[in-house]
Amino acid sequence: MAAHTAHTAHSARSPRSPRTGTRDLRETAHAAQVRELTAAGVLEDPRWRAAFAAVPRHAFVPYFWAERGAGHERLWAEDPDPGQRARWLRGVYVDAPLATRLRDGRLVSSSSQPSLMAKMLAALDVRDGDDVLEIGAGTGYNAALLCHRLGDEHVTTVDLDEEITESARAHLARLGYHPTVVTGDGARGCPARAPFDRILVTCMLPLVPHTWLRQCRPGARILAPLSTGLIALTVRDADFAEGRFLHTAAYFVPLRGATAVPPPDRTAMVRGLPYEMVENERFQFMLVLTAGVLHPREALDLWRSEGRPGRERFGVSVGPEGQWSWLDDPQGPYVWPLGEA
Repeated sequence: MAAHTAHTAHSARSPRSPRTGTRDLRETAHAAQVRELTAAGVLEDPRWRAAFAAVPRHAFVPYFWAERGAGHERLWAEDPDPGQRARWLRGVYVDAPLATRLRDGRLVSSSSQPSLMAKMLAALDVRDGDDVLEIGAGTGYNAALLCHRLGDEHVTTVDLDEEITESARAHLARLGYHPTVVTGDGARGCPARAPFDRILVTCMLPLVPHTWLRQCRPGARILAPLSTGLIALTVRDADFAEGRFLHTAAYFVPLRGATAVPPPDRTAMVRGLPYEMVENERFQFMLVLTAGVLHPREALDLWRSEGRPGRERFGVSVGPEGQWSWLDDPQGPYVWPLGEA
């Protein structure tokens, strides 16, 4: 386990400087969020609780973009207006995702919701000595939590955008973390650092790249956003992996790179469906998962006839001949190919 520790308490100063007061406010906000996540039951493992206590989110989000009218407003840590700095700090420690990088008004990178990060890290089920590949470096916050839990040498994080990886590397180094940060297409993994025991994905997938399976040890776990959920796959070998979705909802920025495909047009998918189904989050999951295979009306009839199943009743199999999703049983009557949209 890494030897990193949380920031030590600062000695009292009299009179207190403005910078000391700012530091205290940030530390107080950070500690409050750890208490809130613990109370919410998402930090049951004391090792992950210690990681969240040691790694402050504000160090990885020096600025973010908040919606304002039809556009966005930049809130940042060094704003000369104390009121705006206070808004930045409050925003950083709200349990919500934050837009950290926009390009032509389009979101390309974000800081994930901390409670969802905690759930994903718990579901990753790491063991001491595991080698982890993270797809989507983002701000570096998630990589720092992994480094604190496993040690720098066991963590590799990949992102397509050099600006993102440079920024993440700088944030990590500022707190003393030095994982391997790679600029490249995440769908191709990182063969130079393989094999891996765990792959954690922080961008939405249309399919699971077969390349990842070949870079995993047998028995490895892949946790990835797919449709609007999180699939937890167990890798049998270089050709096959299978697993079920967690019950947790998950919405992420789509995977970018050479193998990326545009997400399905949800507006077209829900056209003609009853309004209550358009707003039903559990049905929307099945609708996206079976896009291009089942007609929306057919998907709705099946969903109703099978007792309105939640995410945890669905799964995915990845084999040399293709990928398919299924309801309840991979050998059962309800099986659909993935990637047909």
